[in-house]
Amino acid sequence: MRAIEKAADASGLTYELMMENAGRVIAEAIQEQWPYLIGMKVLILVGTGNNGGDGLVVGHYLAEQGAEVSAYLTRERSEEDVNYSRLTKGASQISSVEQDQNWKTLQKMVSGADMIIDAVLGTGFQLPIKGVAQDVLSKVKDELRLRDHQPIVVAVDCPSGLDCDTGQIAEETIACDLTVTLAAVKPGLLTFPGANAVGKLFVADIGIKTDQGELADVALELVTPEAIKHWLPARPRDAHKGTFGRALIIAGSINFPGAVVLAGLGAYRVGAGLVTLAVPAPIQSMLVSQLPEATWVVLPHEMGVIAEGSVAILKQELETTQAMLLGPGFGQEHATETFLARFLSEGAGISRGTIGFLQSEKREQVAVSLPPCVVDADGLKLLKRVPNWPDLLPKPSVLTPHPGEMAVLTDLPKDEIQANRVKTAKLWAERWGHVVVLKGAFTVVAAPDGKTSVLPFATPALARAGTGDVLAGAIVGLQAQGLAAYEAAVLGAYIHGRAGELAVEAIGTASSVLAGDVADGLIEVMVELSW
Repeated sequence: MRAIEKAADASGLTYELMMENAGRVIAEAIQEQWPYLIGMKVLILVGTGNNGGDGLVVGHYLAEQGAEVSAYLTRERSEEDVNYSRLTKGASQISSVEQDQNWKTLQKMVSGADMIIDAVLGTGFQLPIKGVAQDVLSKVKDELRLRDHQPIVVAVDCPSGLDCDTGQIAEETIACDLTVTLAAVKPGLLTFPGANAVGKLFVADIGIKTDQGELADVALELVTPEAIKHWLPARPRDAHKGTFGRALIIAGSINFPGAVVLAGLGAYRVGAGLVTLAVPAPIQSMLVSQLPEATWVVLPHEMGVIAEGSVAILKQELETTQAMLLGPGFGQEHATETFLARFLSEGAGISRGTIGFLQSEKREQVAVSLPPCVVDADGLKLLKRVPNWPDLLPKPSVLTPHPGEMAVLTDLPKDEIQANRVKTAKLWAERWGHVVVLKGAFTVVAAPDGKTSVLPFATPALARAGTGDVLAGAIVGLQAQGLAAYEAAVLGAYIHGRAGELAVEAIGTASSVLAGDVADGLIEVMVELSW
């Protein structure tokens, strides 16, 4: 980050202007999350470097909005410091370590704060924390433990004590409700255990051009509603159901029938015109009343799982299908593995006109092409058993693994994947030639060309069986309406993650959120994005 800032300074964007931009945008992000700042007691913890300078600017702008701002400095600042001098005119109290030998002032300031701005250590920090910064953060944490009601905590650029390269974290680090990081997402903010301290993540534009120096190499975007809402397919008034595409969902088994309905709901809620559910025969009758809007294809089965004989039936459905989902609720039985291997191996020739010949009245052969494809859940685990599977799927398909499924596909330890989520998703998306949606806290979406997006959601509400089926359904529903693989994956993951947040707000606890609640939440997110 220092190299990026140095290059920006050399190009005319001065350090002073970057600091002013940073403080202003951070203050705006705070006001967006917590609009009622008038009279709120805000404590700025100010470090010695640029991070502390950013904090001083934040304090100035919050004071202008009516907050009662105080500041505690790890080291005295000169009156010639423009940002410090400006804050002294609007702050209710400013103290420092030098003035507070017994820590009583700090303790009192922390105990009375409604909001704490952590501007002690920035992205250049490396473990361990030492000296005065360690003392201040330790005292703040001690005082917070004594409080019945915790203040809001906001980090400037990163939580102090978090290594922004590795995600390792100091015991003195204060967990945040919001982290406003500057110019670009840092890998450590997305890597556990440090990611646990980040809270909501927001990227502040401080004026550095995205094509400048090392920042261009980051090629990583934090998804915002403003950036993606224009991807929502248009809804013309003279539309019919065919306007919005047909999604074919090949899913389900006797042991996992619910995945079918959840995926179907996901596809319909994001706007697909028609959703067809292709399922093994024994489960169709138990599901049909749960999603009466769907049409159905009943497939041959072996002991309740999709069997190889399904291939011929499904070929007949492909000509009128705009997007296809494989995998939710498949199970991992040999019969379904055989089905998938044959379906994909014959499908590899579709683009060359060698599969799916349908007999017309004149008995002419018509080639049917495989539609855009999403693969999820057990479908991913079965892919691993299919030789040369990356070349058999239509490119680019969308793969939606959680870390365990990614471990199966890559033969990497799950811990290694979690320690390098962005790097792993980018590497394998490029290697396979498909879009990878690496699910989890701060879901990563990576395209084969290196473009990568990070979703700003980290909620345990989505750590529940069935929520991934809703996500896969949402993505295929968007593809059915004509979105390209990467855009459908990013937009679908955003809608899904935001729906998880809304479900928590509606229910009151993440512990009780079910996948069906997330599917219901898709409606409200679609409304939000439509404004």
